[in-house]
Amino acid sequence: MKSCLVKTDGGIDAIETVDQPEPDCRPGTVKIRMRAASLNYRDLSVAAGGYMRNDTRPVVPLSDGAGEITEVGDGVTQWKVGDRVSPIFVQKWIDGSVTDAMLRSSLGGGIDGVLTESIVVPEQSLVAIPDSMSFAEAASIPCAAVTAWHALFEVNRLVAGQTVLLLGTGGVSIYALQLAKSAGARVIITSSSDKKLELAKSLGADQTVNYQTHPDWHREVKSLTDGVGVDHVVEVGGPGTLEKSIKSTKVGGNIHLIGVLDSPSAKISPMLSVFNLLNIRGIYVGSRTMHERTIQAMTASEIKPVIDKSFAFDDALDAYRYFASQKHVGKVVIEF
Repeated sequence: MKSCLVKTDGGIDAIETVDQPEPDCRPGTVKIRMRAASLNYRDLSVAAGGYMRNDTRPVVPLSDGAGEITEVGDGVTQWKVGDRVSPIFVQKWIDGSVTDAMLRSSLGGGIDGVLTESIVVPEQSLVAIPDSMSFAEAASIPCAAVTAWHALFEVNRLVAGQTVLLLGTGGVSIYALQLAKSAGARVIITSSSDKKLELAKSLGADQTVNYQTHPDWHREVKSLTDGVGVDHVVEVGGPGTLEKSIKSTKVGGNIHLIGVLDSPSAKISPMLSVFNLLNIRGIYVGSRTMHERTIQAMTASEIKPVIDKSFAFDDALDAYRYFASQKHVGKVVIEF
């Protein structure tokens, strides 16, 4: 079977396509014929090296995929051949609290991922795909959508009427937009592109801020909230944007710290978060239970994943390059 491999820290151009033997389906596992995969910012970091808990070499990249079961191992009763499924991001995080050992079972970094024609996973480490979703749509959910769900609905839960600030128009932010609007929230979203902001409006964003036009974008956010600030920030920028996110948040508000897209070495003062009693919480994807809740919420609200562009498996590196260009809104997928 064909597989892609990250063997070094050489980035996108160093990813190799190789022929490998089909994996064996052991007792308690299922074999999945992959039909689609999607890219996340983490995948660029895995290829370039230095990403925490994702230093395995060689490793099959990408965490997010979907396909159909082609074989079930002895003792498996929950699944059957032909079932449409998606492996979960952290293979050992089924429910409840998480440990360091669990986080080291993250697909596409800690262990082999889904950019391969077949994968074998434990029977408890996958979820069913609704009939209403294509393989490509389901493959866009495990990291971005589950992360957005975890941020907004698992702790300090978003409620109708609250205001959410989203940074950029990548996968996590667009899913957070769709989920927040389905819950009755008001959404403010930022981008450097007016075109992307118009698309975000078409998906339900209430207000937009171009951070190129408004470098001190936190002032615009405070103005849009009558000086009060937002209830929730889905913070994907990291240290480079966190100070302005803090300044955008109301007293007692919540900052869900997810990404490191901007200036990871920047320094900020924590004092405003102290004076304003902010809740700043790190979010790293989620458990199988959260994945299932995400799918249930999307199905109930008829949320359609936003797929910007699809590539063939043989053009996987072109998909990486397009994703790295940051031209996309929503998700970039690879279909097998």
